[in-house]
Amino acid sequence: MTQSLWINGQQQSQIDVRDRGFAYGDGIFETVQVLHGKAQLLERHVRRMKEGAQRLGLLSSSVDQLLAELRLIELPDEAVLKLTLSRGVGGRGYTYDSTAGGTRVVMLTPKPTYGDQAESGICLRVCDTRLGLNPALAGIKHLNRLEQVLARNEWSDPAIHEGVVLDYEGYIAEGTMSNLFWVKDQCIYTPRLDRCGVAGVVRDFLVERFSQAGADLKVGLYELASLRDADEVFICNSLIDVWPVRQFEDVSYQSGPVTQRAMQYLVEEYQA
Repeated sequence: MTQSLWINGQQQSQIDVRDRGFAYGDGIFETVQVLHGKAQLLERHVRRMKEGAQRLGLLSSSVDQLLAELRLIELPDEAVLKLTLSRGVGGRGYTYDSTAGGTRVVMLTPKPTYGDQAESGICLRVCDTRLGLNPALAGIKHLNRLEQVLARNEWSDPAIHEGVVLDYEGYIAEGTMSNLFWVKDQCIYTPRLDRCGVAGVVRDFLVERFSQAGADLKVGLYELASLRDADEVFICNSLIDVWPVRQFEDVSYQSGPVTQRAMQYLVEEYQA
């Protein structure tokens, strides 16, 4: 398939340069996996998008309108779906019009091929770039991702698949494009994301499923020593699903039973 774009319900590819999403990163977006012709975990993506709209003061009706436009589009069997809502065209300065309807974008692109990372595992490194602490923006997927851009471009070695990003105080936050889980003595750990970082849709799904299954799961502030001491480590996002980590610095891991269970939870969800 080729890239397809709809802007405010019309198939086109140009946005006004005065759009506040371009000028200030003033907006939100979601990246959704299309599998079997269905936008997977869409309800969770919509929930996060509505939370982001509320926190940024975007009109919730614009999210509903974006979803109505999405329902008119026939989805392919496999693709990457990106939903974007900006505040729309505005004048100079930071003050915005709270009644502005915004700019709505639906974009479909081919699903990338990742290779055998889900089977063979990946290698991690630590990023020098750290995330600033800002609870007002923590968790949501706003358009300003400069911290992640800087972190991801610290390395070009194809043998390194992802970077661990710390917050300003030195606690583990996330990957540059993923969320982190690790296991020690059958207890599952994942970082808090109420101070910085993105609360990924797959992360939240797995936290819910592990909790429903009665797993010992802890969400908190953890230093790198906790990761180095783990029995299993895996990362996740809405496109890669779950990738086991086989190497972090000089520490090696195996893809263990918790990682395999996380993978199975997603398989079951996608087949439902």
